[in-house]
Amino acid sequence: MKSTPLSLIAGTVALAAVTGFAALNAPGEAGTPVAKAASRLPVERSSLLCPSPGGSDLAETTYTSFTPAGAGDGEAGTAELKPAVPVAADDEDAKDAKDKKDGKKEKTASDKPVLSLKEPGKPVTADTSASDAPALIGTATGRQAPGWAAQQTTVVSAGSARGLLGVSCGAPDTDFWFPGASTAEKRQDYIHLTNPDDDAAVADIELYGPEGSLTSDVGDGITVPPRSSVPLLLSTLTGDAVDDVTVHVTTREGRVGAAVKVAEEEAGSDWLTASADPTGTLVMPGIPADATSVRLVAFAPGEDDADVKVQLLGKNAPFSPAGNDTLHIKSHMTASVDLKDVTRGEPGSLRLSPVAGKATPVVAALRVVRGSGDKQEIAYIPATEPVGGRAGVADNRAKSSVLSLTAPGATAEVKVTASAGSEGGEQTVKTYTVKGGTTLDVTPEEPSGLKGSYALTVETESGGPVHAARTLTVSKGGVKTFTVQTLPNDGGTVDVPTVTQDLSVLED
Repeated sequence: MKSTPLSLIAGTVALAAVTGFAALNAPGEAGTPVAKAASRLPVERSSLLCPSPGGSDLAETTYTSFTPAGAGDGEAGTAELKPAVPVAADDEDAKDAKDKKDGKKEKTASDKPVLSLKEPGKPVTADTSASDAPALIGTATGRQAPGWAAQQTTVVSAGSARGLLGVSCGAPDTDFWFPGASTAEKRQDYIHLTNPDDDAAVADIELYGPEGSLTSDVGDGITVPPRSSVPLLLSTLTGDAVDDVTVHVTTREGRVGAAVKVAEEEAGSDWLTASADPTGTLVMPGIPADATSVRLVAFAPGEDDADVKVQLLGKNAPFSPAGNDTLHIKSHMTASVDLKDVTRGEPGSLRLSPVAGKATPVVAALRVVRGSGDKQEIAYIPATEPVGGRAGVADNRAKSSVLSLTAPGATAEVKVTASAGSEGGEQTVKTYTVKGGTTLDVTPEEPSGLKGSYALTVETESGGPVHAARTLTVSKGGVKTFTVQTLPNDGGTVDVPTVTQDLSVLED
């Protein structure tokens, strides 16, 4: 109570300052300063989380880390991926006491990076075949931070869920939507929650099927310990076995990274990443030309039903699939439709847009199959944000990558940079024109003298917006295994307000 008069005085001064500033800078008033637009500057710190790839003795995983050249300035900085290995409180106390006694700080297992990026413009890689490989927590600073990307690619060579599993390591957040998951008996879908912070996170998981919310007594209040990862089998969260499920992850405390690892008997496996935030129009880019089956799963999280137009943005023009030109999505119910071989031998991307009237926010994803019988393999394409100024994907290999560029509106010019190789080679740059309403598939012009893997950076030069995805294909045992990663804006720049000193606001 003794500080009340001082607090009131400080509050009055602050209010007077704000009021004075507004009065002295009123727009349109002659002779007064005009506020300058915010500057867009490179970020100085980035965070990425990679889920645990473990679970199979037959899995071989490659991590790739990359920052575009010339993306930032200032201090050199670092970009490291470290194991998510929590330290028990007793162990932490003992370690601190020993460090204090010895006058030094010893590195623990979680302090030693699995991957450390030395310089922008050239990717670095690391491999593991450990069945218990942990999730990774990454931080980039200084010049390494703007546009920093990391990819985790796993090959499972045998078994009922063999396949190529790829995931772009994502930023921590508090809200995720995953349409396209399942609790069916033929599926083993695990949601991986990774906590990058020093305090425990608490997450809630909601499941929605075609009839609405699925009963779950164990999806609320899931604790994710500090600097650790928790995998949860979705079918253990409910007694309902449902083919198409939408998963909603939120946190009530802290933040997490989240991704769903899908394994389907006799069909393959891959990662399902989160859909773009709920909105009225969605784009799912990069359906391979030789897709034998495409299944659309969508969900309306609001109180209103959604009616959306379904269009394939093909090689030459947009068109609606016969018999599936619209989709009705009931509020809080998962809707799905089998589009079969909708691409008919040509590359394409799927767009959902309002049929008429008010746009109702939805989320969506595609389950894509290539091949048939015991030669089939699956991948997932969630709705994604546009490339914007720049987007990238880290793990590309010689004659194995296809880049899909989609311009749902106006025609766009896009610059694609293939970085130097991880073991040698010089970057190449090429510009492409993407006609409005179409999808352009290109085989990237690889770095000259390529050795190792390389990264792709996509920049919108004019027109647009542009949505992008990269398909990576690796043949194993006669099966064309593949994975698709979307390329949303990399968030490498941020608006910084222009601030000027004006002491006149303190005058009477």
